[in-house]
Amino acid sequence: MTDTTLVLDQSYRVHRVVPWQRAIHMLFDDKIEVLSEYDEDIRSPSLTLKKPAVVRLLRKVKTKGRSVPGVRFSRVNVALRDDFKCQYCGVRLSLAKATYDHVVPKSKGGTTCWTNIVIACKACNGHKKDKTPEQAGLSLRRLPVEPTHLPVISGHVHSRQSIHALWVPWLPSVERE
Repeated sequence: MTDTTLVLDQSYRVHRVVPWQRAIHMLFDDKIEVLSEYDEDIRSPSLTLKKPAVVRLLRKVKTKGRSVPGVRFSRVNVALRDDFKCQYCGVRLSLAKATYDHVVPKSKGGTTCWTNIVIACKACNGHKKDKTPEQAGLSLRRLPVEPTHLPVISGHVHSRQSIHALWVPWLPSVERE
């Protein structure tokens, strides 16, 4: 789990998760401040740093000259939106066990976007294959929508392996053990 870094926006809300190497590049580009570090050292011939665990962006996120109004589409954010639950059977999943499912399959013209992707367990995704939920005899627990704000984790995550202990203070809805 120490291979990734939690990135917060300027308001200390979850923005995304990046590899620690990307966080180091962002640090040297003066794009972030480090809020929390792992115990592991990163060494070069002239420098030793701790791996960043949680960082905060120093500037607003820009895309093609404008601020991004919505939530970034990513695997982590889809899982957060769907509360880490299979959208067909409702079983709670760790991020490692969750799969993307195209509600309208790509083979039938479906796209990879907020309104066509849900988190599904491997069994439901395998059962559905390249069918619509109706054709597969499944029903969605919630229709997929594009979130208007950054999702936060509600309840607890089945596998604590998906969230490092250093991230918990920055995710206020995570149950502390």
